[in-house]
Amino acid sequence: MTLGSTVSGTTPAADFDALIIGAGFSGLYQLYCLRDRLGLSAQVLEAGDGVGGTWYWNRYPGARCDSESHSYCYTFSKELLEEWEWSERYPEQPEIMRYLNHVTDRFDLRRDIRFGTRVTTARFDDAANRWTVETEAGERYSATYLITAVGCLSSTNIPKIPGLEDFKGEWYHTGLWPHGGVDFAGKRVGQIGTGSTGIQAVPVIAETAKHLTVFQRTANYSIPAHNAPLKPEFKRYVKENHPAIRELMHSTANGHPFAIEDRSAHDLTPEQREAVYEAAWAKGGLQFRASFRDLLVDKAANDTAADFLKRKIREIVKDPQTAAKLSDIDHPFATKRPPIDSNYFGTYNRPNVSLVDVRAAPIERITPTGIVTRDGASYDLDVIVFATGFDAMTGPLLSIDITGRDGQSLKDTWSAGPRTYLGLQVAGFPNLFTVTGPGSPSVLCNMPVAIEQHVEWITDCIAHLRASGVKRIEASADAADQWVDEVNAAANATLLPLANHSWYLGANVPGKPRVFMPYAGGMARYRGICNDVAAKGYEGFVLSR
Repeated sequence: MTLGSTVSGTTPAADFDALIIGAGFSGLYQLYCLRDRLGLSAQVLEAGDGVGGTWYWNRYPGARCDSESHSYCYTFSKELLEEWEWSERYPEQPEIMRYLNHVTDRFDLRRDIRFGTRVTTARFDDAANRWTVETEAGERYSATYLITAVGCLSSTNIPKIPGLEDFKGEWYHTGLWPHGGVDFAGKRVGQIGTGSTGIQAVPVIAETAKHLTVFQRTANYSIPAHNAPLKPEFKRYVKENHPAIRELMHSTANGHPFAIEDRSAHDLTPEQREAVYEAAWAKGGLQFRASFRDLLVDKAANDTAADFLKRKIREIVKDPQTAAKLSDIDHPFATKRPPIDSNYFGTYNRPNVSLVDVRAAPIERITPTGIVTRDGASYDLDVIVFATGFDAMTGPLLSIDITGRDGQSLKDTWSAGPRTYLGLQVAGFPNLFTVTGPGSPSVLCNMPVAIEQHVEWITDCIAHLRASGVKRIEASADAADQWVDEVNAAANATLLPLANHSWYLGANVPGKPRVFMPYAGGMARYRGICNDVAAKGYEGFVLSR
């Protein structure tokens, strides 16, 4: 590290080969690859006071991963795989944090992470061929390569409901949960939102709250997690079969450790199909989606799964009116993020839980004492919980003022929606890499699999640039345009766009362009495309010496 020249009113810039923004799964592995494999000087800048990324901030009641634990981890280190042991099928937030802290300490990553350092601006200096980054505290850093590892779900979405500032009680967003927790005992709680986060939070909040009122705009499917401690024989199986498990995850569309069944929902009789769904329901988890190969491409096939799941909701929930609201689902199964749960629907059978349909009667305003809906109903509350999700995928990047070549602003470049090449680079922003950026499989995939692929591709790319004497790499505008077309084509080949209120489209954030952001062509196919691009001398990128 060296200190650069000073600018009036600022501190000297600390110079590195690479700067990495974010210390979650992506940032930690990127630091390890650049520092320990390539021998570069690299620094991670992290807004939080610890590692963990999304898991550092998301400490809400019931926060738990929906990928099975033996697949929700790094696979780059045989020793790490052998020494770490998960305790449950689906790890809870504290256990994931213990894992990431273990990784950080095992590979001595902490010494190259600056905590409590929120990046506010990043500007490319064309003449110097360097990125200059400034922080909220006025610190300045400089590097040849800038890698954003800011996560896809890290920019909270707090709806602008009139009167929130007048509310006399407490309010929280699940994505910015107090690290000391929240005591709901004896309190009237209102939760807004029933996506995957809300579905996890409801059963836990209901256990201690005096009363929980859930405000539902969009009814959702959910499949039981059937979470349980891992049995010794399964732990032994995992330790003995890491290479095969990794190979399976790399060969599947979603990066999970199970294959999609090679059969159509139309191949079976209704009775046979029902038996398949019953078995998948009994097993629980995201593997339900893998029951048939055509659930996400054939509406009639999807209807068979959707009808089964709606029937299950009506069987579980005793009150017919509540059951009707919860099963009035307006989109095909798995076209929005498909949650898994621990007694979500059963929680509505508790006497201290009620459901309000805010599609029928939207929230009008928040008052000093609670919430009023458009039909005039008033709900007295002591606590409001916003389980309203995130400004997904683009929000974390656009929260930083990023300026590329010729004064080009990322906000302006993406004003009509994100445009990337492979989700890795943006035309006009040399030497800027975006880990799991828009246009990559990212949120449609088991995230550690997507993260490792991106980090390793970026690392290999930088190694190639340095070995070849190439000073900068930038996505060409034509390649980015063609990739946006490919992303749209991949989405349109599925049923995913039919959920027109999905955060995959940015529909949960008012004013955000409606563009399908992740690549829906599958992680295995995407990996092949990226490998082919690199093998052809980084086709579609402009390399400058």
